[in-house]
Amino acid sequence: MAGLWVGTVSLVAARWRGRRPLQQLLWTLQHVPHYSQRCLVVSCSLSSVGYDPKEKTFDKILIANRGEIACRVIKTCKKMGIKTVAIHSDVDASSVHVKMADEAVCVGPAPTSKSYLNMDAILEAIKKTRAQAVHPGYGFLSENKEFARYLVSLHLGLLAIISVKSLSKQQKPSSIPCESHFLLLQDADEAVRIAREIGYPIMIKASAGGGGKGMRIAWDDEETRDGFRFSSQEAASSFGDDRLLIEKFIDNPRHIEIQVLGDKHGNALWLNERECSIQRRNQKVVEEAPSIFLDPETRRAMGEQAVALARAVQYSSAGTVEFLVDSQKNFYFLEMNTRLQVEHPVTECITGLDLVQEMIRVAKGYPLRHKQADIPINGWAVECRVYAEDPYKSFGLPSIGRLSQYQEPIHLPGVRVDSGIQPGSDISIYYDPMISKLIAYGSDRTEALKRMEDALDSYVIRGVTHNIALLREVIINARFVKGDISTKFLSDVYPDGFKGHTLTQSERNQLLAIASSLFVASQLRAQHFQEHSRVPIVRPDVAKWELSIKLHDEDHTVITSNNGSTFAVEVDGSKLNVSSTWNLASPLLSVNVDGTQRTVQCLSREAGGSMSIQFLGTVYKVHILTKLAAELNKFMLTKVTEDTSSILRSPMPGVVVAVAVKPGDMVVEGHEICVIEAMKMQNSMTAGKTGKVKSVHCKAGDTVGEGDLLVELE
Repeated sequence: MAGLWVGTVSLVAARWRGRRPLQQLLWTLQHVPHYSQRCLVVSCSLSSVGYDPKEKTFDKILIANRGEIACRVIKTCKKMGIKTVAIHSDVDASSVHVKMADEAVCVGPAPTSKSYLNMDAILEAIKKTRAQAVHPGYGFLSENKEFARYLVSLHLGLLAIISVKSLSKQQKPSSIPCESHFLLLQDADEAVRIAREIGYPIMIKASAGGGGKGMRIAWDDEETRDGFRFSSQEAASSFGDDRLLIEKFIDNPRHIEIQVLGDKHGNALWLNERECSIQRRNQKVVEEAPSIFLDPETRRAMGEQAVALARAVQYSSAGTVEFLVDSQKNFYFLEMNTRLQVEHPVTECITGLDLVQEMIRVAKGYPLRHKQADIPINGWAVECRVYAEDPYKSFGLPSIGRLSQYQEPIHLPGVRVDSGIQPGSDISIYYDPMISKLIAYGSDRTEALKRMEDALDSYVIRGVTHNIALLREVIINARFVKGDISTKFLSDVYPDGFKGHTLTQSERNQLLAIASSLFVASQLRAQHFQEHSRVPIVRPDVAKWELSIKLHDEDHTVITSNNGSTFAVEVDGSKLNVSSTWNLASPLLSVNVDGTQRTVQCLSREAGGSMSIQFLGTVYKVHILTKLAAELNKFMLTKVTEDTSSILRSPMPGVVVAVAVKPGDMVVEGHEICVIEAMKMQNSMTAGKTGKVKSVHCKAGDTVGEGDLLVELE
């Protein structure tokens, strides 16, 4: 066999901010056995620019990732006529990305350390399929320097591997202001020492990190020690690399990043900015392009600095330079990500460029086809990260389960969904809980946000808890609409945690009117079934229903009458007309309430009168009874509420990493009881009161479900 040649579209090993990139390494891997063709490491995406079949690229790419990003790569490869190889764990054997690929190879069992971080198995898959290219995606091995060393061990001619995070701020042009970075080479004591030197607050982050994992903010020595412990564990679990960094934390900034694109001929462009300030636990939640905050002068200055950095490190591919921006539009270099970002679709929407196509062209040696003057800002794009998690718990603790029903809102104008799941897919404890990236595009910000609002209302996700309620509240929040945001937006707007949408009186009446109409429509439908009628729902004769509805522990009297598909509803003295097709078999229901169009979802209807309705993004539980049934219900026994002051239950499914107490121990309020890892995030469970431990119901290594009993106090 002739050998192996590896070029770079993105740097697999790491970013230009503290790890050793593969850009120099991969150019020099040559003449490795088992290969007679050239091999490329790429990151790919999908956009609107046409592909020129005359430009020869690559025949086969292996995607060293899973889920949404793997599907994303495959779509682009299909467009370009490139065959694809999927790798997967045993639990992912039926995943969408596996079905989409031309070939698939199992690389191990479910835990990431034994599959998607299993470098031996992945290299064997490359040899087995004779892939010419490897796509690392984001996360997993895409930013792990050990992956580079593993490739190096194959054979021959290697240049020095530089540590990207630690050298990026040394290599950057001196004109770019930044905060100091330090490598945490030893332990928590060193973290405390450096934190004291640079001054609190500080941020601890994973050297091989991304996506908010392995990242903690600390305001004192104790939080620094805890942050070091949790961040190193999360980093090892997520990236197979527990090395950490520490840096000065700029309080209340905006997080704005510049997309750059460079080639091997010295050309480099900046493709405008993305606003990524809406975050929780340092992970982005909502992104948009462009930023409402930047003026043309600041945008140009940031873009030029980003390009200067890319040229300084001779970067050739698509990458992202991240900045923190203060209220005076002063910007500070944070890091450079030498890979495709999760939020890249918003850039593609406003520029019309296919980033992946450009990356592959660059890797093949073609020069960029565009000049800086050719890069437009055409319209506005917003991206929401849809997760399987409970936003009412710390803005999003993971949820697991099977998608019993799933329907993307791709029928709406200006909506794009990047996902890697389908009805029946499992959301497990082993991987990131992202369901999809929901993107809405419009001619301006107002249109983009309205389209996003409609898309969130029309997104059907059943079987797991999701964060659509939080996403919808963010995009309609007055501060967000105005553009008054920072990385502290969620904690500022919801200081006591997210509680869902607060209904105005008008919205409350609309909800009660819709709920009563649904109740009556279902009763009429049942009557028709009893009469063996095939007529859809309603009868021509007018019926009048006096109902008692409980919402938020408040009782309301509602009188409903129907005439065909329209219901006349009187809610606490207010009269409304409600009309719809009343197709109760559909997961989505378009309802007109006095001229206002609403898209609602009836999630459940129970025989006892309980009904769950998703209205304005939030799920409301209403209890509807006829007047007679309500009178009789007063005599029913009520369920005794569990006293939770002396017990600790798991707030989410996960794996117990450590247990810090044993029976007989005294604990005080806030004392750590145990640590649970859920979808690669470490969560400290603490005592709710002072007392003595009566019993411990878990041990390290146990898998627990939401609500499982962990510890009892006397």
